[in-house]
Amino acid sequence: MKLHPSTNSQYQTVTGYDASGVEINAVRFAYSLTLMPEHPPRAWDVARFEDLTAEHFAAIEAELPDVVILGTGERQRFAHPRLVAGLAARRIGVECMDNKAACRTYNILMGEGRKVTLALIIDPAAAR
Repeated sequence: MKLHPSTNSQYQTVTGYDASGVEINAVRFAYSLTLMPEHPPRAWDVARFEDLTAEHFAAIEAELPDVVILGTGERQRFAHPRLVAGLAARRIGVECMDNKAACRTYNILMGEGRKVTLALIIDPAAAR
């Protein structure tokens, strides 16, 4: 689904998504990534939801976002509290949702000027 016909190079905006990837400012990515409004997308070494570890969230914690939007793939799943304990200790919220909802929510929060991180799991096997 395309979200925006144009790009805004000042901020990292989700401009499209489908089961096999996501577009950020009209550039396609077919792998898991993290994204903040003022930082380019970064590859995130998570191929499947089941592969998540506390270390994956520690890298996000270092950025000190206000909230993390975790896109868990084609369906909503919830991260175990022990995985996000470091974020919770710093009062950083974590919202889990399917990738479609995560992309839309990220754009809304980014548009409000929030310091939000999108952590999106793109499972290459799920796109087949």
